[in-house]
Amino acid sequence: METKDRKELFDQFCSIIEKLRAPDGCPWDRKQTAESLRKSLLEECNEALDAIDKKDDANLCEELGDVLLVLGMIARIKEEEGSFSISDVLSGVNDKLIRRHPHVFGDAKASTPEEVLKLWNQVKAEEKKKASLQ
Repeated sequence: METKDRKELFDQFCSIIEKLRAPDGCPWDRKQTAESLRKSLLEECNEALDAIDKKDDANLCEELGDVLLVLGMIARIKEEEGSFSISDVLSGVNDKLIRRHPHVFGDAKASTPEEVLKLWNQVKAEEKKKASLQ
């Protein structure tokens, strides 16, 4: 079996979600809303946590896929509503990870997990302060 790269697999995933939600897609998937998928998200996260607790990597892989599916569905629904897209979600989390890891992506220094957590919390507090001023 040929291995696909991450970009190709993610593009395929997004295309599948779009097809499921399309007018000629799946009636069940088209009917879903962010609110109706709330319970599924919670259940899938709990199943992933259970697999972690049991150190069951094979099941964890499947459960993480299920979590990703629900997240992808909700993001697609929000894109259809004009709220945001999966690209917005990815851009936001990428930017946040870079901002909150200045010891990796910038000039800050942190050599222990405790120093990293302190730095993360400082950056997060600065973000909240800026947001409250807007």
